[in-house]
Amino acid sequence: MSEQTDRPKEKIYYDQRSVTLRTPQSIYFVKEHDKMAMLGLLLNDYKNMQVIIVVKSKKKADALCEFLISKEFNALAVHGNHRESQQQEAGAKFNEGSLNIIITTDMILKTLSLKNIKLVINLDIPEDVQEYYNRLALMKEEGVAISLVSPQDEGLLSDIEVNMKVEIEERTLEGFMATDAPLKSTKKKKKPRHRKNKVRKEKEA
Repeated sequence: MSEQTDRPKEKIYYDQRSVTLRTPQSIYFVKEHDKMAMLGLLLNDYKNMQVIIVVKSKKKADALCEFLISKEFNALAVHGNHRESQQQEAGAKFNEGSLNIIITTDMILKTLSLKNIKLVINLDIPEDVQEYYNRLALMKEEGVAISLVSPQDEGLLSDIEVNMKVEIEERTLEGFMATDAPLKSTKKKKKPRHRKNKVRKEKEA
């Protein structure tokens, strides 16, 4: 009688945390003002893939979209300033492959019903750990996730790693050069014209 050697199959869990732990993830440490430049270089390896970039504001989405289009990426910003029909049209173009990159916020991302996502880039780390899981779950374990982490983001990253009970792999980007932060303007703001007139009238009185 032959000896039984078959081992019981390991049970696979499909809750969000388990799915996230099975999704390849990596982080790149970068100063906030250098995130856009790093992203432009990073995306050169993903030009023909379906990519979602998640940011925290409409203004940032628009600025990033303008930058990526200037670098000849097939990108589109989709956020709350766009009509629902525009959002749905963008989602349809992404799903059919005629649009490669969508830049959006968590709120809009939930409504787009996107398919075949191969890369999620967290340009901004979410303040809510659950939002991080939600972003990755959209890929259904078919893609990878990359987070750009500034010094201001490190506390949020720590919350995610503690929740997952794992340290996300850190990588460096060949060819990327960090730059100094831009100097803040020291020019004094001019007083509004109506304020000047009001001061003048008060003196005359």
